[in-house]
Amino acid sequence: MKKLFFSFLFFFAVFSLQAQNWQTDLSKAEKIAGEENKEILLVFQGSDWCAPCIKLDREVWSTDEFKAYAEEHFVLLKADFPKRSKNALSSEQQAKNNKLAETYNQNGYFPFVVLLDAKGKVLGETGYKNMSPKEYIKLLNSFKS
Repeated sequence: MKKLFFSFLFFFAVFSLQAQNWQTDLSKAEKIAGEENKEILLVFQGSDWCAPCIKLDREVWSTDEFKAYAEEHFVLLKADFPKRSKNALSSEQQAKNNKLAETYNQNGYFPFVVLLDAKGKVLGETGYKNMSPKEYIKLLNSFKS
């Protein structure tokens, strides 16, 4: 029993270190960015239908290299637009995402990545690029003034 408990505890600790803390509310992201002197990385995605979005998540966002860098430099903000009913967002979250899209993604591109300062000013925009996490981080950093 002790062995099982410690195995679970170890798994939970390792999983916690690997998890990313994606925000879903712009106001909260701006507050954190201001307090921690970080930029906001806003990602518009269709998590259950957009192949390039899924690729970007797998090839960049989910890598240990990006996670470690993002932890120190970005507040992550996700605006997801799933299509399958089983993945439907709450009406409150859908309204927040719609408002983000009206402000930052009027053309409806997916995936669409926007680097913002702590006050919501756009520093740069991009989408899926066939790049390593290191190259993608370099691209994002090129948007900073």
